[in-house]
Parts: sequence; C-alpha cells; structure tokens
Amino acid sequence: MPTTSKAELRAKLLAARRGVSDEVQADEARLLDQHLERLVPRGGTVCAYAPVGTEPGTLGMLDALLRRAGRVLLPAARTAADGTPLPLRWGEYRPGALTGGRWGLLEPQDPLLPASALAEAVVVLVPALAVDRRGVRLGRGGGFYDRSLGARSPHARLVAVVRDDEVVDELPAEPHDVRMTDALTPHGGVVALRR
Repeated sequence: MPTTSKAELRAKLLAARRGVSDEVQADEARLLDQHLERLVPRGGTVCAYAPVGTEPGTLGMLDALLRRAGRVLLPAARTAADGTPLPLRWGEYRPGALTGGRWGLLEPQDPLLPASALAEAVVVLVPALAVDRRGVRLGRGGGFYDRSLGARSPHARLVAVVRDDEVVDELPAEPHDVRMTDALTPHGGVVALRR
C-alpha cells in the first residue's frame, strides 16, 4: 500500500518533469505521435488535451489526431461561483484557434459543447502525472477529470498520457477515481492496464 500522500507524489513528479531537457521532451513527443496511429481509429471523435508546460506531447499531437480521427474535442475547465470544479465542457479543436484559459491551459474557442459531448469519443486522452498498473491515475488534483469521465461511453478507451517512468506499480486510490484502460508512453507505446 502506498504511504506517500498524493500531494507529495505530485510535487516529486512535477520536479522530475522540470528536470527533463527540451531535447528529451521533443524526442518523447515525436514518439508519442508515432503511437497514435495504433491507438486511434480512423474517423470518429477523440477527446484530448492541449499539452502545456512539461506535459507529454505537443500541439502537433493534436494535428496528428485530427488527421487520423477527423474530430478532436478539447476540454474547457470551469468552476462554480464558489470555486468548485465543474465537469469539463468540450470544444472542437481547430489548428491555430486555441485561447488561454485559467491555470495556464490552452482551450478551444466557443461555442463549447456540454459535458455530455464526452460520450461521443471512442478514445479519451487524459493528462496525468502518473498512472499505476491497476489504472489509477494521479492528476494535478483539481478534480475536473474525475467529475467528467463518468459521462464517457462505456466502450471508450481512457488513456493516461505519461512519460515511461510515470507508469508505476501502485498509487493511492480513492472510491471516486475513474480508472484508465491504458497508458500511452513514448518508448512503451500503448500499455494495457489491469482494471
């Protein structure tokens, strides 16, 4: 059973990511793009995210997804008046048309679709700091994805996008955690996770 808190794990993982050189990040992003062909079916809808900072991938990943899938939806994070995270809303990815959102995120422009648009996706690429072999994902702690992933199609693949060393044996889990079906890593490609 893990004894390190989620906050401690987040701090450790973020520090490790900051130590990765730009050259290694670019090489890993190129490798992730190559794995998308095997992961994403032609046609249909894919939900993804616009990588920022040290998150694996680049905006080029979104362009590759758009060419492959035909329709890519990106999340828009919103909160209630009291600051409580709301389920993610979604918008269609259009190259060159992202806007700056809260927390330094890049988001699609209006019009935004309701949270239920997630159900249209056959694959959902989810940002993560780590994922364990049981499918437990460690995010940034905002709770947006945990509030949103329940609206997915039961047949959709939920794929945590991480660096190779961020697939770990075990992470702390809570009852509300939505488990990932797969991880996508630069060198390991698509890794099936036990559910």
